[in-house]
Amino acid sequence: MKITNYIKRHKKKTILVVFLLIFYVFCLPNKLFTKPTSTVITSKNNELLGALIATDGQWRFPHNDSIPQKFKTCLIQFEDEYFYKHPGFNPISIFKALKQNLQAGSVKRGGSTITQQVIRLSRDNKSRTYFEKVKELILATRLEFRFSKEKIISLWSSNAPFGGNVVGLDAASWRYFNRKSSDLSWAESATLAVLPNAPNLIYPGKNQKRLLVKRNRLLKKLLTKKIIDSLTYELSVLEELPQKPYALPQITPHLLQKINRKKKGEFVKTTINKKLQTQVNSIVDNHYNTLKNNEISNISVLVLDVEKRQVLTYVGNSKTSKINQKDVDVIDKPRSTGSILKPFLYAAMLDSGDLLPNMLVADVPTHFGSYQPENFDKKYAGAVSAKLALSKSLNVPTVRMLQSFGLEKFHHYLQKLKLRDLKKDPNYYGLTLALGGAESNLWDLCKSYASMASTINHFTENSSRYFKNEFCEPTFYADKKIDFGEKSSEKIIFDAASIYLTFESLKNVNRPNADQNWKFFDSSKQIAWKTGTSFGFRDAWAIGATKDYIVGVWVGNADGEGRPGLVGVQAAAPILFDVFDKLPNSEWFEKPFDEMTEIEICTKSGYRATDNCEEKTLQFVQNAGLKTKPCPYHFLVNVDASENYQVNTSCENFDKIKQKSWFVLPPLMEYYYKDKNPFYKSLPKFRNDCLGEVKNAMKFIYPTEKSIIFLPKNFDGKKNEIVLKVAHSNTESILYWYINNEFVATTKETHNYAINLKSGNYVIVVTDNFGNQIKQEIIIKE
Repeated sequence: MKITNYIKRHKKKTILVVFLLIFYVFCLPNKLFTKPTSTVITSKNNELLGALIATDGQWRFPHNDSIPQKFKTCLIQFEDEYFYKHPGFNPISIFKALKQNLQAGSVKRGGSTITQQVIRLSRDNKSRTYFEKVKELILATRLEFRFSKEKIISLWSSNAPFGGNVVGLDAASWRYFNRKSSDLSWAESATLAVLPNAPNLIYPGKNQKRLLVKRNRLLKKLLTKKIIDSLTYELSVLEELPQKPYALPQITPHLLQKINRKKKGEFVKTTINKKLQTQVNSIVDNHYNTLKNNEISNISVLVLDVEKRQVLTYVGNSKTSKINQKDVDVIDKPRSTGSILKPFLYAAMLDSGDLLPNMLVADVPTHFGSYQPENFDKKYAGAVSAKLALSKSLNVPTVRMLQSFGLEKFHHYLQKLKLRDLKKDPNYYGLTLALGGAESNLWDLCKSYASMASTINHFTENSSRYFKNEFCEPTFYADKKIDFGEKSSEKIIFDAASIYLTFESLKNVNRPNADQNWKFFDSSKQIAWKTGTSFGFRDAWAIGATKDYIVGVWVGNADGEGRPGLVGVQAAAPILFDVFDKLPNSEWFEKPFDEMTEIEICTKSGYRATDNCEEKTLQFVQNAGLKTKPCPYHFLVNVDASENYQVNTSCENFDKIKQKSWFVLPPLMEYYYKDKNPFYKSLPKFRNDCLGEVKNAMKFIYPTEKSIIFLPKNFDGKKNEIVLKVAHSNTESILYWYINNEFVATTKETHNYAINLKSGNYVIVVTDNFGNQIKQEIIIKE
């Protein structure tokens, strides 16, 4: 009642009081500090990796609530001993300052508390007039109502000037002492505590004597108050002052730029392992110093943790020159893939039941229209196992496998992997898709290998089940946890067995031990790895996988310039194994038995064994492999007792005919295969006294199908010859050659025929002395 009566009698006073209260409540801005801050990134253990200067040219780290106790003690003892006792201002200090200033006739002493200094900092250090002091006092008391004492001191520490363009404790600690503030000594903490008192007059490198006096005076005060002991004091005063600012660490500069684009001005904790990152940086520097002699300027390396799908190391580029585009982050840039996609084709064919690991595939001269793939060494083996074709990165078997499997089918698998640079339809890439006709980037490729490795791990760890979000994006943000999604009994892209068998094949890649770069590598480590080299020697790749880690390396020139020697196994693989040498050993993947079946395999052909296969072995294959066709290369033939001739009842008694299983390759495959396999025995011919049809097979080695052939001129200006080649299963056969119905030549034993042809269309017919005939059409262009 009394309050109500008072309000009625003093309405104007009441309105004024209410207005003042409202003004007081809202006089403090919601956000005190709005100036831009530096983008700062740290490792997963909160170690500084790098920072970018704020847009206003100041080293101002984002606000940090955690203030080290040493610095907090030094600051309070130097600036505001009664900080935890006053309501935002200290009447005694104000009175002393006012008295001293009146006597001097000018402002000589401020008497401001830390709270008042926070207000002044937030108001851009406006002129120190008495009117401004009153404003600061009011706002300071309001600040005390809004925030705790700890919050207020953290606001001061994050925004106080420390000389030059250094703002805030965190930035000052790194700039002046090259370490984080929690690691500062008492002397270093005292130095930083006294700096903001006169940052324009006293800072490292300027007025060192005055700075030393201030610091030591504060240290003496700490001794007097028994905050530090005498020994600490004596050692502290002996510490030297910093002479000039240090450059801030730039351990992952390209990752810093990438994060800055999305989280500008923020403090970001990453997943980077600083120790490993530093080691990999050193490895890259060493290899760059060698590679630059061959005018190879750019290197990028990515290391992923398979289990957590986190980035452990991110080297976007080598420390090359600006003219060589050192600032380009190559990790996410599209580059020609070379052979690095071959394991995906191998896994896809296993997954779909089109392949078994040891199944023989043809390695012979091959033409698809005007396209003629070649192996790197330009040699042919006739037939190799699919596993060996992958481990040796043979181009011809790969293209033949792709053609057999289906271009669109393989393209569909790659799209499921979400390779973002694969933007064209399959016909645009053609059969070069698996050899470097497409582009991808190191990030997507490492992501895919990590997802494949994780598929095996999760399958064995979760009762033979898959995660629906297995093929997800890795992260370099420490606060982001990967969600692998729900469990499923259905595979996501590749089944676990197909991936396991792919990695088993990649594990057998031979390391060139003669190369000096490899001699220190621990060869006992089991790593599935693949290299790649793009057309024109523009890109060198190497990607390796273990149960726990993925390492990806790209080497080349950012501008696309090719260089001799820019080959995956020579330029990228040594870096890959140097990095793996710094990683802990990993156990090999567990075999996913629930996705595998043990069956009989023909030892020679790698196909599912038939009764005709003499040598068989039991192997675990992917369940889909049960759909593959049985061995097509073993036949039962009738031979004489010596096994040197085929016979039949027209020339040999029935009881003397021996039936034998024979491993027979098609003529073109046999032609090259027997040079590499001395124990291969061609199918014997029929004995001369035998009656009946004699089967003889022949096939073009070159050209293998209708194709356009370009005949360049040599240095003398003469047009080169075209060399026609045919393989025949009977070494005693005679071949008769016809071109456009005109007889041109006869060949025996070696069936090669060189001829000069003008531009035009030609039909080549070859007939043997048994009446067999083959025909091929070609188009000659100059």
